[in-house]
Amino acid sequence: MSDFQLKRLGLIMAPEPGNPHEDEGVLNPAAARAPDGQLYLFPRLVAAGNYSRIGIARVLFDKVGDPYGVERLGIALEPEADYELVPHGGGGCEDPRITFVEPLQHYVMTYTALSPIGARIAVAVSKDLFSWTRLGLATFEPYSCIDFAHVYNKDACVFPVAIPNHAGKIQMAMLHRPLFPGTLPEETVCEGAERLVDLDHESIWISYCPMPENGNDPQGLGLFNSHHRLATPVAPWEMFKIGGGTPPVLTRHGWLIVYHGVSKIPEQDQAGHRLRYSAGVMVMSEEHPRVIRYRSPEPILTPMLREERHGIVPNVVFPTGIDRRDDLGELDCFDVYYGMADSSIGVARLSVPKDLPLGSTADKLDSNGH
Repeated sequence: MSDFQLKRLGLIMAPEPGNPHEDEGVLNPAAARAPDGQLYLFPRLVAAGNYSRIGIARVLFDKVGDPYGVERLGIALEPEADYELVPHGGGGCEDPRITFVEPLQHYVMTYTALSPIGARIAVAVSKDLFSWTRLGLATFEPYSCIDFAHVYNKDACVFPVAIPNHAGKIQMAMLHRPLFPGTLPEETVCEGAERLVDLDHESIWISYCPMPENGNDPQGLGLFNSHHRLATPVAPWEMFKIGGGTPPVLTRHGWLIVYHGVSKIPEQDQAGHRLRYSAGVMVMSEEHPRVIRYRSPEPILTPMLREERHGIVPNVVFPTGIDRRDDLGELDCFDVYYGMADSSIGVARLSVPKDLPLGSTADKLDSNGH
């Protein structure tokens, strides 16, 4: 098992009875501290017909500092733009991640927009976490015959500071997971455990965008025109899909994310589900985040609780929010907020070890590029 210790703190948010916005679940929240220091979640609220909004909820803490519940405050985003709406009344704003980007002095939300052409990465910005301005869909230049623009794309998040790309230029960086045809876990699971992984088409990518020329105005963000394949499935627990999770946070070892991987369960359930979503950690170099220093050989979180094993999509833990807990007096301690079976939200506390464990699962291509 990994030396990264993660302790469940429990269920923190479930669908509110009688609330039509939450008929089909609350899940996959972003987490961010407001200027006043309060912690807020931005859960995906799913109404009938898989119609998703992004809500706002203030996290409640007990006397010892553990989160135990939320106070609902309304809606941050709901489908309004043409790229968030589909014909016949459908659409969605889904699975947000939020980072305070220091050079921009803005919170940046990346979320999945369910558009007429499928799932795409959309971007919104805020100064205070409560009023959001849409910037539109993220745009990507092709790379080595790989077309990022015309495929589904999800699980995006950005770094809180500008970082060097492969050429040394200091730019804004985004982690994302394009979903090329044939790479969905429902498709790859049919190929068996001995299948060959398509490195370019089944990986987490890191893409770079020039910083705005007009200072910290986020409206100046443009095309992501530099790309690097960051990580591909290598361990059994992530063999059928790897994807991003929480936004990067800086630790003593480098940039850390809690990401998700998909494996096959021994036998499908009555509804035909055959997949298990688990979570692991990845640590990237602080100076050059495209270099991976550590990856979990085993997951640090797998579906075990009833709420994680039974729901809209069973056997799912899906990390999306992270909160640094320096107030607890422990270095590199974080609360991780995650979706439970696409139905509710749980929280677990992650402690980072003093030294990186030996035997990390990062292949040479992950570590050294290609």
